[in-house]
Amino acid sequence: MTDYDLIVIGGGPGGYKCAIASAKLGLKVACIDKNSILGGTCLRVGCIPSKALLHSSYQYVHTKNDLSKLGIKIKGASFDLKEMLEYKDARVQELGKGIEYFFNLYKITKINGLGKITSFDQSNLEVSVEGKALKTKNIVIATGSDVSSLPGINIDEKNIISSTGALSLTEVPKKLVLIGAGAIGLEMSSIWSRLGSEVTVVEFLDRIAAAMDGELSKSLLSSLQKQGIKFLLSTKIEEIKQSSNSLNVKVCSTKDNQTNIIEADKVLIAVGRKPCTDGFGIDDKIKKSNSGFVQVNNRYETNVKGIFAIGDAIGGAMLAHKAEEEGIAAAEIIAGQSPHVDYEIIPSVIYTHPAVSSIGKTEEALKSAGRKYKVGKCRFAANGRAKITDDTEGFVKVITCGTTDTILGVHIIGAYADTLINEAAVAMAYGAAAEDIYRICHSHPDVNEAFRDACIDAFFKK
Repeated sequence: MTDYDLIVIGGGPGGYKCAIASAKLGLKVACIDKNSILGGTCLRVGCIPSKALLHSSYQYVHTKNDLSKLGIKIKGASFDLKEMLEYKDARVQELGKGIEYFFNLYKITKINGLGKITSFDQSNLEVSVEGKALKTKNIVIATGSDVSSLPGINIDEKNIISSTGALSLTEVPKKLVLIGAGAIGLEMSSIWSRLGSEVTVVEFLDRIAAAMDGELSKSLLSSLQKQGIKFLLSTKIEEIKQSSNSLNVKVCSTKDNQTNIIEADKVLIAVGRKPCTDGFGIDDKIKKSNSGFVQVNNRYETNVKGIFAIGDAIGGAMLAHKAEEEGIAAAEIIAGQSPHVDYEIIPSVIYTHPAVSSIGKTEEALKSAGRKYKVGKCRFAANGRAKITDDTEGFVKVITCGTTDTILGVHIIGAYADTLINEAAVAMAYGAAAEDIYRICHSHPDVNEAFRDACIDAFFKK
């Protein structure tokens, strides 16, 4: 007799979603995580706490700078960083308890500790936790990822910090240097710039938000510069030295090899993430790439039958919602079903203000592939609801097939970009053409009309 039908190693978004989906499908499930709070990096030190601080810091600058336009007069607006951090921590605790509620509801066994696979025999799979062996029919590796650094740079979470350390700073740094202009770097720069830091972002590439559509990248750069954030693009870090009271960051332009020294109180490394696949007993038996990602087939199964892997542990877009989709799909596969994850329509969002979001093909990718396409746009300045809420910055950009009118990509910059992208996701999931959205009545006044108007613009383009 086995103890479980499935043991999930890792309780992050992919892991806990996999566990809950499996239990709903009638499997006896256990989920092992080394942290007392389920939710993984996303909940504890990633998506959730960062969005809490983004929300708090935005409300502060909005109150300080913008409410007077609406006839609301508040003098001397200030913030208490300690209370902001307490607000963030409270939301994390509440959402962690929410996951535990569902574990209890569906009778999922939560095990606190480090799970290691100790038997790889399909008829006798075994996971050991704190010396206790548990037998199971299937295993899902959902161990997530950790922060990456640069060669020769040690993240001590005191002076040189990661996003984890940046979410718990007890004082606002006077001068903050961020290395990396991806989603994490841009969100962290927004938080601390709003709260008073002099922020400089150093990026090796010649643009920020490099995975996004080029027009979005350019527009976001302009917006963040207006907010006071300084950017050094096409620039690399040569060294970071500790002086008596500060850090000296030596940077070098990749265009002209000119070097410069930037003084900082803190340096935040935001150059990406790496898989957490060491220490789980899989090194000798489970195939991994040179970068440490677990290798799986199109059913998320590793080279060992009955052992699956999902999320950041297998690479691809390192997004919580991508891991969730894979976790649910893996659960359905183990239960004998045949699910499908469409990787072409997974949205990406950066929660700055304005936010940026993207799904499907970029204009650059279509040009490179030599495909015929049309572009439709609607600026939020032309949208009634955006005008009312004074959120007129940005636009919706819809890219359609030049012959079939099918929506190939949607790219949005604006206050509502993070929510609006999901209408595009639904449309693309069902193979909608721009005309299909054009023919659907949207409520008025609403920001969703901007997506419809962009589709109308694309549909009528010659």
